[in-house]
Amino acid sequence: MPMDDATLTPDCWAPLKDSQRQSETLGAVHRTFAKDVWFRFRKKPAALIGLGILTLVLLFALVGPYFTGHDFDDQELAFVNIPPRMDVFVMGEDYVYLSKSYKPILVSPQGHLLRSLPRIAEDLSKKQTTYDFDGQVLTVDFSARPPRLIDPQGERVRYYVTLWNRSYILGTDNLGRDLLTRLMMGARISLLVAFIAALVNLVIGILYGGISGYLGGNADLVMMRIVDVISTIPLTLYVILIMVVLPIGNSGIASIVIALGSVYWVNMARVVRGQILSLKEQDFVHAAVIMGTSNWRILTRHLIPNAMGPIIVTVTMLIPSAIFIEAFMSFIGLGVSPPMASWGTMCNDALEALRTNPYQLFAPALAICATMFGFNFVGDGLRDALDPKLKGR
Repeated sequence: MPMDDATLTPDCWAPLKDSQRQSETLGAVHRTFAKDVWFRFRKKPAALIGLGILTLVLLFALVGPYFTGHDFDDQELAFVNIPPRMDVFVMGEDYVYLSKSYKPILVSPQGHLLRSLPRIAEDLSKKQTTYDFDGQVLTVDFSARPPRLIDPQGERVRYYVTLWNRSYILGTDNLGRDLLTRLMMGARISLLVAFIAALVNLVIGILYGGISGYLGGNADLVMMRIVDVISTIPLTLYVILIMVVLPIGNSGIASIVIALGSVYWVNMARVVRGQILSLKEQDFVHAAVIMGTSNWRILTRHLIPNAMGPIIVTVTMLIPSAIFIEAFMSFIGLGVSPPMASWGTMCNDALEALRTNPYQLFAPALAICATMFGFNFVGDGLRDALDPKLKGR
């Protein structure tokens, strides 16, 4: 039938089905920038593992000390250098642990340290020491290796069991202090240093690098030469000078905080400057200038927010470096002062008994490694999540 002769009636029209109406709509779900970053971040298993490690370290440091039952500076000289796992001699219903200094300690069947036995006499010619065991004599013969324990009947105790130390889960150090509590306090020091490093980088480094990159010319040249001069002096020398010159240097951690606050922002300043130099030539910056926007508003409302991706990644990568610097300074004696606990000071204290009590070094070293790995994993994940070239992967 020719089109001119066709008659259109209401029966010729019919509504489309929902499937036909939506056949040409976009299938992708709209996400904000933050949701898009989280979507790509959670696709990285290593990044999620790092985030979990940092969460555990945070809870370990802030909440843990309230549940150990010990203070970080409590000294129990009767329980010196007690390991997490003990080989305990069994004498009927009594359990006795013989410490590395050949002192018998009464232990409960569950692994709780009860008390040390008082010494009666010591015979150096026979290399024997006698102790008061509830009115009876208990003898420790250290002429042999390993030393022998002789019960009140004069028989050598041969049967022993291995128990976990329930009183001090990670053991004690050479002053009888709880290693677990001191490890938690050391985590607080490390998180404090990490917070200060991040704050300094975000405030001084971003503003200094942003102003230098936006102004350019001679101002940029002078500001970057100042950064070069600061970066050539080692951070260790800064800490030493601060401890010598300033009256608060004896507090230990204050010298590291001031040193980080003084010079640790130089790397961030370089990163921000490079980002600002590339962004200030974009069209949106020229449009803001034409509209009469002030330079400070252009820098703080347009340039720096658009450079936040590299800034966040750089901060995340610099934080583990700051933690390691604090641990190293404390290790060589330039960090926190006793009796305050730090992972570096714990490693230093453990060196004296490395052969006999290696567990004292493993705990702080493992904590440093785990924290640094956690920050590095999170930094790698953020770098991939904030990279627009990887969108959709």
